[in-house]
Formats: sequence, C-alpha cells, structure tokens
Amino acid sequence: MKKISTDKKKLAEPPMRREYRFDYGKARPNRFASRGKAKIVAVVLDPDIAGVFHTSKSVNVFLRSVLTAFPH
Repeated sequence: MKKISTDKKKLAEPPMRREYRFDYGKARPNRFASRGKAKIVAVVLDPDIAGVFHTSKSVNVFLRSVLTAFPH
C-alpha cells in the first residue's frame, strides 16, 4: 500500500474574507417560500417570562384571553 502524506496546510479551510460581495443580479426568487402554512412571527421572551410559559400554545391561550379583555 502506498502512503499518502497529509499536509495540514492543504486540508485547512481558507481564511475568512473581510467582506463578501453578493451579486444580486444572479439571485432568483425563493422557490420554497410558498410552502409556508401561514405567516409566522418569532418573539423572544425574557427568561423570567419564558419560565412561566413552557409551550407556544400556552402563550397563545394567555394572549387571546388578554385580547378579549380589551375593547376593539
């Protein structure tokens, strides 16, 4: 069997560039965008609030109950 020398410099990834330029002229529309069921909004909760609500369903139930208390 022939030994293959592994040079670490050859296997190393190239360094990160300071800036990457993206050519938007070659961009195409997202073909997977229509697969989304509904509009989804992500909200980050503070740790003390997140400790109370363990699921997204419990957050939604609470928010709906609060909304019924306010007049439209």
